[in-house]
Amino acid sequence: MADLGIDLGTANTVVCHADDGILFDEPSVLLLRGARARRGRIVAIGREASELIGRAPVGLTAMRPLHDGVIVDLETAQLYLQAVLRRIARRPWLRGRGRVVIGVPSGATTLERRALLEAADEAGMSGTTVLDESIAGAVGCGIDPLERRVHMVVDVGGGTAEATAFCFGGVLASRSCRVAGDEMTVAVHQHLREHHQLVVGEQAAEEVKVQAGFDVEPSLVVHGRDIGSGRPRLETIPVAEIAEVLRPITDTIVRTLAGCLDDLPPQAAGDVLADGILIFGGAALTSGFDQGLERAFGLPVKRAENPLTCVAEGAARCLRSPGVLEAYGRS
Repeated sequence: MADLGIDLGTANTVVCHADDGILFDEPSVLLLRGARARRGRIVAIGREASELIGRAPVGLTAMRPLHDGVIVDLETAQLYLQAVLRRIARRPWLRGRGRVVIGVPSGATTLERRALLEAADEAGMSGTTVLDESIAGAVGCGIDPLERRVHMVVDVGGGTAEATAFCFGGVLASRSCRVAGDEMTVAVHQHLREHHQLVVGEQAAEEVKVQAGFDVEPSLVVHGRDIGSGRPRLETIPVAEIAEVLRPITDTIVRTLAGCLDDLPPQAAGDVLADGILIFGGAALTSGFDQGLERAFGLPVKRAENPLTCVAEGAARCLRSPGVLEAYGRS
């Protein structure tokens, strides 16, 4: 296992090799036989485990090791990281070699960062460094966080949304909001139940949210269970309706993040005005989110070319840029 960059997200985990590129890009889910990590045995991780959320047989439990971008159960996170490591490094003697950089939300507490380092160490990852996801994502998009110019990025994932301005090895301003993509999924689920009498699973609600951001058709078909009859049913939902459901949540995120501009000195604001704001993360693909940011910030907003993988790619690149890890990393 050579040098790796890891984006251990609430919704998805991405592992990038410094030379070979993306090695793992799947949902952050593990399937246990048993209800507790201490006594359970891993049956599957990633996409295979995610497909069984809401339909796991008795005796199997589908779990997410992270919530709001940070570890909530140390043992579960350790098991998950071990399983990911086994997936990408099949031979035991290859595990534990090399260096690892793991992205962490800028708003994570010292205790939450320490828990992540402990889980990585227990999983067999030696020489681990945690790096703010905003910095890692910026590096993955070709930005040098050590140059004498201010850059601002917005990272919107499943558990957190963050706006960060940085320059010459330091963070000038940062705003964090623990309302993000997961809350959007819950809003879609509740809307379908209350207004269409249709019960859908977590995965189906997530797919509806994502499709509404990409679909060029005016409507999409949703599969679920009718509340009244209990039978399976198809429902055609206008894409514009889903956008309206998501708008209050996106507006809340935007209002929180917009305060980051108020914290900048005038000269720094000039740099951001000239370059605009870079946005990445899975929830950044939500329909109309970038336009909402432009209206709130009054600045041009551009979406990263690789919004789902740039954090892991940037974390891997930072291993070849010791100055960035020295300035922004914590081990």
